[in-house]
Amino acid sequence: MTDILSLSEEQWLVLRVSRVPRTIALLLAGIGVSVCGLILQQMTQNKFVSPATAGTLDAAKFGILAALILLPEAGGVLKVLFTFAFTFLASLVFLKIADRIRYRNIIFIPIVGLLFGGILNSVTVFFAYQFNIVQDVGGSGESYGAWMVGDFSGVLEGNYELLYLCIPAVLLTYLYASKFTVVGLGKDFSKNLGLNYRSVLNIGLVCVSLTISVIAITIGMIPFLGLVVPNLTSLLLGGNLKKTLPFTAIFGAIFLLICDIIGRLIIFPFEVPIGMMVGVVGGVIFLVLLLKRNR
Repeated sequence: MTDILSLSEEQWLVLRVSRVPRTIALLLAGIGVSVCGLILQQMTQNKFVSPATAGTLDAAKFGILAALILLPEAGGVLKVLFTFAFTFLASLVFLKIADRIRYRNIIFIPIVGLLFGGILNSVTVFFAYQFNIVQDVGGSGESYGAWMVGDFSGVLEGNYELLYLCIPAVLLTYLYASKFTVVGLGKDFSKNLGLNYRSVLNIGLVCVSLTISVIAITIGMIPFLGLVVPNLTSLLLGGNLKKTLPFTAIFGAIFLLICDIIGRLIIFPFEVPIGMMVGVVGGVIFLVLLLKRNR
C-alpha cells in the first residue's frame, strides 16, 4: 500500500493506461467465456460442449474475417455486430445438428462440434489467404492473425472497453438460468411446462454469441476456458445452474488471471500469449476429465 502511494507520475500513468485495463479485461474475459461454456453445456445437456468444441470460436473467426474483407474501415461496434451475426447463426446450426443426432454419446456431440468448427476454420483460412490478409489488412497494420490466439499484451485504455458488453449478457444468463436448464431437457418437455422453447434458446445463443464476439475482437481466441471451468465447478458444487453460475464466473476470472501470471513469468521479460497458455493448461485438464469420464 505504501509503494502504491509513493508512485511517480509516470508510474501512475502506466498503472492507469496499461495495468488496470489489462486486469479488468482479464476478469471480464474469464467471466464471459466461462459463463458461455456453462450455458452451452446446459442447453445441450453435455458437459464437453463449449465455445471451443461447438464451433463458436471458429464462427467468430469467420465473422471477423468477413468484417475485415467487407468493412475494412468499420469501427469496433460494427465489427462486433458483424461477428455476432456469424456466431449466432453458426450456433443455431450446431444446435440443429446436435438435435438431429440419434447417437447422443457424451463424447460424440463435441466431436461433431469440433468437425463443424474445423470446416468453418478451413473456410476462414482459405479466404484469408485468397484476400491476402493473413498478416496485414489493406496495409493498415491490422492483422487477421492477431485474432487467432488470445493475447492481453496489447490491452490499453481506449481499446478494451467493448468488453463491458459482456456484463449485461452475463447478468441476463443468470436471470434465465433455470429456464436454460429446462430448455436443455428438450422442446417437448419445455412446452409441457409452458416455456417458450425457441425464445429462451435464442436468448441463450444471443448472450453466448455477443460475449464470444466481443472477446474475440478485443482479445482473440481463448480455447478450453469455457470447457474446463464449468466442469470443475460442477464437480465441486453440483449441477444447480443458479447456484454454480456465480462461482463459475469467479473461478473463470481467477483461472485466467493465474494463466496470465504464469505466461508472464515463464520467459520473463517476454510473455506467452494467454490463448496458448490456457490451451496448454486447459488441454491437460480436459484430457484428465475425458479419462475420468471414460472410467
